[in-house]
Amino acid sequence: MDRSLAAALDYVPRWLEFQMRDWERPGLAVAIAERGRIVFEQAWGHADLRRGIELTPRHRFRVASHSKSFTAAGVMKLRERGKLRLDDPVGRFVAGLHRGVAGVTLAQLLSHSGGLVRDGHDSGQWQDRRPFLDAEEIRADLADGPVIDPNTRFKYSNHGYGLVGMAIEAITGEPYNKWIKREIVDAAGLEETEPDVPLRRGTPFSRGHGMVLPLGRRVVIPGENSTRALSPATGFVSTAHDLVRWFGGLDPKARHGVLSAASRREMIRRHWRDPYSSIERHYGLGIASGTLGDWDFFGHGGGFLGYITRTAHLPAQHLTLSVLTNSVDGLAHVWLDGILHIMRCFARNGAPPTRLKAWSGRWWSLWGSVDLLATGGKVFLAQPGFWNPLMDASEVEVTGRDRGKIVLAGGFANHGEPVRLELRANGRARAVWLGGTKFLPEAQVARELVRRYEGKAVS
Repeated sequence: MDRSLAAALDYVPRWLEFQMRDWERPGLAVAIAERGRIVFEQAWGHADLRRGIELTPRHRFRVASHSKSFTAAGVMKLRERGKLRLDDPVGRFVAGLHRGVAGVTLAQLLSHSGGLVRDGHDSGQWQDRRPFLDAEEIRADLADGPVIDPNTRFKYSNHGYGLVGMAIEAITGEPYNKWIKREIVDAAGLEETEPDVPLRRGTPFSRGHGMVLPLGRRVVIPGENSTRALSPATGFVSTAHDLVRWFGGLDPKARHGVLSAASRREMIRRHWRDPYSSIERHYGLGIASGTLGDWDFFGHGGGFLGYITRTAHLPAQHLTLSVLTNSVDGLAHVWLDGILHIMRCFARNGAPPTRLKAWSGRWWSLWGSVDLLATGGKVFLAQPGFWNPLMDASEVEVTGRDRGKIVLAGGFANHGEPVRLELRANGRARAVWLGGTKFLPEAQVARELVRRYEGKAVS
């Protein structure tokens, strides 16, 4: 691991810890791999708020639509064995479908361009109002045919992946869950991943959680729903550890994988652009992709009852990240982006030199906190409460052991003003002056606020 990545990984958990405190989410698990090797793994919060169970990296999460990457890999494996072609119509394998549905190709189902209904006429399975659907119920939902013409645009469909699962069963003569576990999950060496529940007795499992509203408190969602015929779309249970290994292995340049490099390239290729999105994003075969700054990534996200999850692999940087949260308002997407912003900052500027050792730490005032983040030869004034802590961050040029100047800041900030450290005898800072504002350690500011506003003496 190079020094810039090590420096980024030193700050990432400090930022996430603040985010967890600030946003009061139940649980968070994160894993990061470089070139297939786990370099960071940590969990915060609770696996079950009601029972007070502490979350660990070994707790399994419902990772929902991450499942689609495994299903697509299964189709590619059968293609490599000559059992199917991507332009085969699904009706070749699954009988009794509406004519328009039967003509949709496997590639169109995998790339969400088959024009099929997303979740059926009654999607109560996503509200815990009904069980997940079996094969006949999916067929019934598709009896009226595609809702738009196939191959005209990206249109997400869980039912489409249910159809793919039926095709896999018809081709292999085995239940989907059994075949995909042996041929894809086990073949990839993933020991903490299952295609669906139930899990083996004693397996640590993170419960889902609802929002604080409308009850004023979070309910605990068991998360033990069998997804039945929709397992190929949303059934998988896994850990951040396994997911970074899985998506890293889908890189065409990865040394080892369950698929050929050609199959992996086809999966991650940008088949369709999302035509109505405020962010630029694309979809391949069971794979979503996009760009953050100048870093391209592919991966997938997932939303299950009580869980929001996301994993991304960055081929050029040889990095894979997975962020798993166990609440319906989990911030997996923005937290993963935030980690990428931190990594990009250190990759551009480098690790901090020894001379900037004192220029670090989290400092507080009445208005909140700021992190002194030394990278390369400069110090950023990072905002730990932001989803991108480096967004519009002021830059400090250090001119002496305890002196500096804000050389770049927004017009409403302190551009051009001095920065000063109050140092202890051991060389560590005890206070930071940014312009005319004195920042102190958190405990000191807490005592100051209580004394000033609550009239209490605090030891």
